[in-house]
Amino acid sequence: MAEAQRRYLSPEHNSVRWDDFPLRDGDIVVSTPPKSGTTWVQMMCALLIFQTPDLPQPLEVLSPWLDQPTWLDRLRSQEEVYARLAAQEHRRVIKTHTPLDGLPLDPRVSYIVVARHPLDRALSVYHQTANIDVERVSAAQDAPDAQSRQAPPALPSMREWLQYWCLPQPTDDQGIAVPESLHQTIHHLYDAWNRQTQPNVKVLHYVDLCADLTGQMAALAEWLGITVNESVWPDLVKAATFDEMKSRAERLAPDTDILRDPAKFFRGGRSGDSRDFLTEDDLDAYRKRVGDLAPKPFLDWLHRDPPVIGEGAAANT
Repeated sequence: MAEAQRRYLSPEHNSVRWDDFPLRDGDIVVSTPPKSGTTWVQMMCALLIFQTPDLPQPLEVLSPWLDQPTWLDRLRSQEEVYARLAAQEHRRVIKTHTPLDGLPLDPRVSYIVVARHPLDRALSVYHQTANIDVERVSAAQDAPDAQSRQAPPALPSMREWLQYWCLPQPTDDQGIAVPESLHQTIHHLYDAWNRQTQPNVKVLHYVDLCADLTGQMAALAEWLGITVNESVWPDLVKAATFDEMKSRAERLAPDTDILRDPAKFFRGGRSGDSRDFLTEDDLDAYRKRVGDLAPKPFLDWLHRDPPVIGEGAAANT
């Protein structure tokens, strides 16, 4: 009996968009919580498919966000995204922030989930929020009056942001926290971790990508059944590094029409910085919270210490 799909409707999900989408043999779906390595892995997949560092189109055109939230419909409607993917003759890479239990799981499709320490993800979301141009968002939403276009309150301190993000959030009728939260992040990643024995599900970890980009990219190519010409391999790996992606931010960052500065989307690529903003009591509260959400073996894997960042590290995406 097929597993029933959950529904996700939030500022980061509109999983209803998957209902009528025709999947193809060979499709690659990149499923991540936001700011966990989405763009990084989309880029690696695109580089493997096209085997050139100079992609033929901007990354968000080659690999669109299929189930983007409703508030972005004015920028990219469902019909436009469907048509863009239908016109692609190459192997397709599709972006989503919906967990696997909200997607149609097709044995012909490869699903890649990227995990990142939840506090580092929350820190990156904070900086991403500061980089969003509120006026452009209001215009995209077609706000009808000046009052609705007023700037939101200033962001709190980093510590306050992280503390609030870790608190239990309101839940929908399926028990999944909305809006995007620690609860939602753990659910997304633990669900994928439990599915990684399935042959078409691959779970990557941000710290592994930082520690050994070349090795991780080679393993990804093998898993996807892609043979890469050795003569172009060094150029492909270089194109997936932080400095290279940041230098091409106008073509690689998503949603450039609502960002103040596309280059700031690729902020730093570091792991572990979030803990610098929290006290030991804060961290103890975090550990207790996640301990209530998932078992220790999964949490030990998720919370591995970051490597020393070197030249191979890529973007905070």
